[in-house]
Amino acid sequence: MKALCRSNKSYTTYYRCISSISTAQLDPPIQEEDHVWVCTRATFLQIQQTLIQKCARRRAISQGKSCHAQIIHFGLQADTLTSNMLINLYSKCGTLDYSRKVFDEMRLRSVVSWNTMIGAYTQNGDGEGALKLFVRMLGEGSEFSEFALSSVLCACASKILAFESKQLHAFALKASMESNAFVGTALLDVYAKCRFIEDAFRVFESMPEKSDVTWSSMMAGFVQNDLYEEALSLFLKAQRTGVEINMFTISSVLSACAALAALIEGKQVHAIVYKTGFGANEYIASSLVDVYAKCGSIKQSHAVFCDAEEKNVILWNTMISGFARHARPLEAMILFEKMQQMFLCPNEVTYVSLLSACAHMGLAEKGRKYFDMMKKEHNVSPNVFHYSCMVDILGRSGQISEAKDLIDKMPFEATASIWGSLLASCRVYRNVELAEVAARKLFEIEPNNAGNHVLLSNIYAANGRWEDVAAARKLLKSSEAKKERGKSWIEIKDRVHSFMVGAITHPRIGEIYSRLDNLLEEMKKLGFKGHIEHDLHDVEDDYKRELLKHHSEKLAFTFGLMCLPSYAPIRIMKNLRICGDCHEFMKVASTVTGREIIVRDNNRFHHFREGYCSCGEFW
Repeated sequence: MKALCRSNKSYTTYYRCISSISTAQLDPPIQEEDHVWVCTRATFLQIQQTLIQKCARRRAISQGKSCHAQIIHFGLQADTLTSNMLINLYSKCGTLDYSRKVFDEMRLRSVVSWNTMIGAYTQNGDGEGALKLFVRMLGEGSEFSEFALSSVLCACASKILAFESKQLHAFALKASMESNAFVGTALLDVYAKCRFIEDAFRVFESMPEKSDVTWSSMMAGFVQNDLYEEALSLFLKAQRTGVEINMFTISSVLSACAALAALIEGKQVHAIVYKTGFGANEYIASSLVDVYAKCGSIKQSHAVFCDAEEKNVILWNTMISGFARHARPLEAMILFEKMQQMFLCPNEVTYVSLLSACAHMGLAEKGRKYFDMMKKEHNVSPNVFHYSCMVDILGRSGQISEAKDLIDKMPFEATASIWGSLLASCRVYRNVELAEVAARKLFEIEPNNAGNHVLLSNIYAANGRWEDVAAARKLLKSSEAKKERGKSWIEIKDRVHSFMVGAITHPRIGEIYSRLDNLLEEMKKLGFKGHIEHDLHDVEDDYKRELLKHHSEKLAFTFGLMCLPSYAPIRIMKNLRICGDCHEFMKVASTVTGREIIVRDNNRFHHFREGYCSCGEFW
């Protein structure tokens, strides 16, 4: 390309790109005065590279294409550095085909070229493409770096490619790259996502240097594999080691606290969030709202929500879901209306939470209204979760036949959750015929879930069909399904105390039984004798009362009564649905003791106060 020159009296020099198209929207126009114009080949290329980098940062695909066109027009596409920049540009703009076309047309590829293209596949979610290109790179004998290996490991993690990940681990050991922080972090991440958590922790422990990303990845791995206590222990170790806390670490730890309903630990992490200033982040705020809601402190959850400066859809959804879980449908509906007033569009998750709130209180008409509103007003197509909520709403309100009709008309195959909702409703309303239909479906979908056999047996027992009860229990014994034992636990002074029915192993069990007997004597004065109809064994009434007397939640409550100060609410967690007798017990106990009792079963929260429960007898 010939140099273009123009002389004048000022003799000032500056460079300008030939193309006005590629620079028009990126840089302010230059005032044309009397200057000397000079544009060499090298200068032109340098200017185009600067523009490409600006386009990549701003995701400006149109202007980037204009630069690319100028480079091709003047025959400069053979430059390796420029091609690498173009691959990066198209990758960040989400046009992976253009990235690959530039890569394939390169005459000479550097290590950066391979790394950039592999990274492009990874960033755009094409794990298989990244892996294939990595294999090709090795086949052609090209040099490679830790960046390429860590990128392809991240790609394997996104696609849960366990076998390929182990091969890459072996390759990293052979190339002596396993000690690299980026490679090690990528390795433990892929193992965690492939459910090989022991291998992930082994990699973590063997790393000589660990960054804050490494620590947060390991904590996230524990959370992904439901090892919440291990995640909290690792967080404590990270604090003692002096590791810098980042938002990803906080997010993982808060998820662990929410899953364990660990209120004390949640409050401690909240203090760290306040101290570090991460509370302004919308996702951290959402996690805090979720923690307090799942720990039974819905007031604190709402306080965090109100204090959030910026509220995205996720934060609104989390708060609506919290109200639904705590049987506060009115608050959930008000929040839904306020959300729309803030010009935020409800999504699928919003409607799941809203319908769930209606289900918990048996609000059939409201449920139908929101179910119809989804498509008409917000163009949200109902998915299987929305149908599951509607089946639950209809079933809880006694409209079991209509719930069965909805299942038959669904555009999806009914899930175990849907049939389970129908079966539970049949138990409440003693509909044996539909219960048998739902149970047969559940036996096919979940052959190892003993809870379905037990529920059907209880329905038979509630209707006095003891021969069918015996047959159902015989079927359960002959199957491989295992019944989950009910247990309740309570956290007191940083320690979790767990109880099962008729527990004898707790060190203070003698005191607990004695205090419970005294409490039952006081409750009898108010007319509480125990609801023996909730024990579905074919035995004498006195024996039924003895069986119900020492249920796990009653033992946990009594221990909380013994240990917690009088002003503190008693929070009990339970892995199964609270039984009717224990529900009545908690209502009367809240009157006798003057305590607020919060019970979280596997379905929802129950707030007992002065003889009433927040669920309104719908649970």
